[in-house]
Amino acid sequence: MTRLDPILHALNRGAVEVTEVTTPRANEVHCHVSSRDVTTLAEIALRELGTELILMAADDRRSVSGAFFVHYLFAHRADNWFLHVSTRLDAAHPELASLAPLCYPASRFEREIRDLFGVAVPAHPDPSPLVKHGFWPNDYYPLRKDVTEADFSDDGQPFPFTEVGGEGVYEIPVGPVHAGVIEPGHFRLSVMGETVINLRTRLYFTHKGTEKLFEGREPADGVELAERVSGDTSVGHALAYCQAIESAARADVPPRALLVRVILLELERLYNHIADVGAIANDTGFAVAHAHCYRIRERLLRLNKELTGSRLLRGVVGVGGLVRDLAVPVDLPQQVRTLVEDFNEIFAICLKNTLVMDRLEGTGVLSTELAKDHGVLGYVGRASGLDIDARRDHPFAAYSQLGLRVPVFTAGDVKARTLVRVDELRESVKLIDEACGRLPSGPVRASVLLPDPFTAAFGIVEGWRGRIVHWVMTGEDGTLHRVKIVDPSFFNWPALSYALEGNIVPDFPLCNKSFNQSYSGNDL
Repeated sequence: MTRLDPILHALNRGAVEVTEVTTPRANEVHCHVSSRDVTTLAEIALRELGTELILMAADDRRSVSGAFFVHYLFAHRADNWFLHVSTRLDAAHPELASLAPLCYPASRFEREIRDLFGVAVPAHPDPSPLVKHGFWPNDYYPLRKDVTEADFSDDGQPFPFTEVGGEGVYEIPVGPVHAGVIEPGHFRLSVMGETVINLRTRLYFTHKGTEKLFEGREPADGVELAERVSGDTSVGHALAYCQAIESAARADVPPRALLVRVILLELERLYNHIADVGAIANDTGFAVAHAHCYRIRERLLRLNKELTGSRLLRGVVGVGGLVRDLAVPVDLPQQVRTLVEDFNEIFAICLKNTLVMDRLEGTGVLSTELAKDHGVLGYVGRASGLDIDARRDHPFAAYSQLGLRVPVFTAGDVKARTLVRVDELRESVKLIDEACGRLPSGPVRASVLLPDPFTAAFGIVEGWRGRIVHWVMTGEDGTLHRVKIVDPSFFNWPALSYALEGNIVPDFPLCNKSFNQSYSGNDL
């Protein structure tokens, strides 16, 4: 009996017709079902098998197969296996059964597919667009293969937010243009007195067509684009993309490259977490801690440049391993440890500052139940009691060789989200130390053959914000047919509204910073 037998048994005895069942990798089952059986199969996957839906992707194969396809990726965290389900939709009238009543993430994936591919979801409970903004032409679906340039013209009409009623209730609009260099997002706070009773968020002001830009590229040429999905997550997205291509091609990455990938990913986690802690302290008015954290962040960025030639660690991760070998300094763990010890002193001062702690404790609470319902990821989920981490649950690179402690807190407030970051960066020091100690000599890149056309594969990485998934499919000519990206921000942004309810208006920047989700990674 193999680990996949229970999955196959559940599918076989379910009231669905499952076809084209394959096991391309040891912990994956891929299959096809008819569109009418999608809901039943999802119920089996979510309720009977205990999986979670981590990705939905559509692809346009009308010119090849005369149809659209929609793909579902279910993951079982405890046992590290995956169920990949594909369904075929009529090219002329594509319609999809909604899984929104079964799980909230499906609701948003379906709205995204509706906006970008024109796939109707008749039973969906939310008819409002997700990606599509008010002046998009009604028949413009940017991820269809035959899309042509559309005529965009803003008619000047305001976005139809639901008006707030009730005596003493008023609205505060924030954005979409913000101070600094962050990307646009609109937040509309409904307030009574100083208390926020509702927050509505509108994103996708800069839908860039990132996934469209992958189409037609050679697989190896997609790395530079993946590095730029979200600038502060260059390693995380590049690694997820490379792992997807390597999985499709069944390539074995050399041991040295696997360990260097760990080092790079943890360096990325370090500089981002330290910057976040400083920014959170700054939003409480404690500017001294912010200045010191950014001083330490700058030293880490300079260390990144010394190691790789890039402050953001770009240009090293490549399909098959690494683009080039790195001369990893023997004292790299000690350099990192010294910088984190410096940070520890600053954070100890923050913990003793009663004004800072008063602002963090009990602010922006996200309950475990809400976090679980929304599929919240990363430090946001771990601060709300969700014991999740893809480095442990779905090991990649060389993490299965290393000891990893996953910090979990249950308070769900800004303080908990800060403490998770602090514990994680301390853990990163240990992981870098252990990875450097195990680093062997040898090659850093394996040859990668082109995968079979229209073969789906995916890569999963625990980036510093949380789980990143890249799903890839090549076409008949070997170039990229479709790349689907799921940044953790796609799952986490909606939960911010719930965390802010009942807080006062001045706590909005603090709550928002404690989540610190990516606009760019979301607004693809």
